[in-house]
Amino acid sequence: MPSTLLSPAAPRRLAGGMIRLGLALLLAAGVAGCKGRSPVDFSASLANSSLFQSSDPRAELERLGRAYDRKPGEKAVSLRYAQLLRQTGQHAQAVAVLQRTTITNLNDAEVSAAYGKALADVGRYQEASEVLARAHTPDRPDWRLLSSQGTVADQMGEHVRAQQFYDAALQVAPGEPTVMANLGLSYALSKRLADAERVLTQAANHPRADERIRANLALVLALSGKFDQSQAVAGRDLPPQEAAKRVADIKAMIAQTNTWAAIQQAETQRKAKAPRAAN
Repeated sequence: MPSTLLSPAAPRRLAGGMIRLGLALLLAAGVAGCKGRSPVDFSASLANSSLFQSSDPRAELERLGRAYDRKPGEKAVSLRYAQLLRQTGQHAQAVAVLQRTTITNLNDAEVSAAYGKALADVGRYQEASEVLARAHTPDRPDWRLLSSQGTVADQMGEHVRAQQFYDAALQVAPGEPTVMANLGLSYALSKRLADAERVLTQAANHPRADERIRANLALVLALSGKFDQSQAVAGRDLPPQEAAKRVADIKAMIAQTNTWAAIQQAETQRKAKAPRAAN
């Protein structure tokens, strides 16, 4: 991450502030985010199937737990069960469920992606990276695995490497909004706000874009100082009063952490260097 004229702790404060706010926004939409410094992983999964959706997550968690006990390792139930465990903060149990599921679903890209993300949740980044790398086969590239590899790389602070994974995923699945969203958030963590806004805008305009993607576009717009635009995007999913409160919360976070000043400074420095690099 660019660090010229910034204190050594500035990138960590930036990422931490953004992720805390991102989690707050996503939790408001009923979705849990990732732990640490990474963007939210939007990679599509069978675990997101409407077949398993419920208005009462606790009741669904109990029901899926019983179903998992009856048939441990069954793919669809295990993925949804692990997803809910992660969303309720039971990360170690999610790892155990998915570890067992990988044994009964060897070389399954979807299961491996979920297992890798669960390992990253508990800070086992190197293991997560290795699990995802082993599951990936160059002759049959899977965009979900590539996107998950990107989110793990972001969690390790390797944003350039993460963006390479997202670019590779988009070669397999051009325009996939979940990958575009991850790429946009990775750009934001790199303090490349113009690129983050461009990519997240494309993702948000996709017919399959959901509230999570629009919430993160609103976040990036606010970090760029475009508060009216941020509120307009948030207003696509929220009543006007709630949309205004969301933007107010972002403003408060920016003022408290000085995140905006740090980002703007880095963006200005990057643009100033660009013409010299081109020459």
